[in-house]
Amino acid sequence: MTQTRAAHPRIAVLVTLLVALIAAVLTPGRAAAASLQEVTGFGSNPGALKMYRYVPDGLPAGRPVVVALHGCTQNASGYGTGSGWTQLADRWGFSVVLPQQQSANNPSSCFNWFQTGDIARGQGEAASLAQMVDRQLTDVSGDRGRVYVTGLSAGGGMTAVLMAAYPEKFAAGGVVAGLPYGCAQAAGSPYVCMYVGATQTPKQWGDRVRAARPGYAGPWPTLTVLHGTADYTVKPVNMTDLVEQWTDVHGADQAPDVSDIVAGYPHQVFRDAGGRAVVETYAITGMGHGQPVDPGSGGEQCGTAGAYMLDVNLCAAYRLGRAWGLG
Repeated sequence: MTQTRAAHPRIAVLVTLLVALIAAVLTPGRAAAASLQEVTGFGSNPGALKMYRYVPDGLPAGRPVVVALHGCTQNASGYGTGSGWTQLADRWGFSVVLPQQQSANNPSSCFNWFQTGDIARGQGEAASLAQMVDRQLTDVSGDRGRVYVTGLSAGGGMTAVLMAAYPEKFAAGGVVAGLPYGCAQAAGSPYVCMYVGATQTPKQWGDRVRAARPGYAGPWPTLTVLHGTADYTVKPVNMTDLVEQWTDVHGADQAPDVSDIVAGYPHQVFRDAGGRAVVETYAITGMGHGQPVDPGSGGEQCGTAGAYMLDVNLCAAYRLGRAWGLG
């Protein structure tokens, strides 16, 4: 009899936990957790990349697609979770394409943003990434007018490549600690570009983008840049050069129309002649080379701190997602 009475509280606790778990799963608006999937046969894949994707369970048709490109020494899975993009996909309802570099292409697993054969339309890694977008849109019946691309470091450099070489595919791009399109060619070396920057006028920068898609009249993707002021791997001058490049492409001047503080950091917005925000920047004061994250359960928080995932109380993925109207 004593054993039976002692078991009752334990049973009650187990039942309570089970009921709570079922309620959490069935709560309206709560997206079920999905898993990363590899996709093969997505095209001719001239850049020999791997394609992974994250699609929240039950995602309806007509939702946005975000392409998220990892940095050097990283991989698709780690970047997807560490940056917060898969977390936001569940929260806001969109799918994520997570390309992965292979060591045979680059021993440090960097996307080859500096190789002429990988940054031209219809060639190499740029073409492989464009094929991934087409496959994803078909498979999930995604919204072709709401496709976005972002990446860290080398992934940020490749983000600018896709915006320039395939502007018709992307509504906007987010470059995190990255570089402008054609920077290695302008500087004569990727290392000069990274550590010093290239000497170009805004028009010269813009001409490089326009030459990537000859005859294209627009619309061009809008751009958001996040960069640490203490980044010694990719110098902050590259954010300045990105601003000059894409304001020129959009026909805007280099004077910010908004200069304020967001989450404690200097933030600027550049508008075109029609008043539309076309370039936006966040200078993350004191941050080194990496992806800004803000771990936690708050409404503006996302990401997980780790190597090149830097907790600075601002989550880049959240800021980009809000700028793009994802949430």
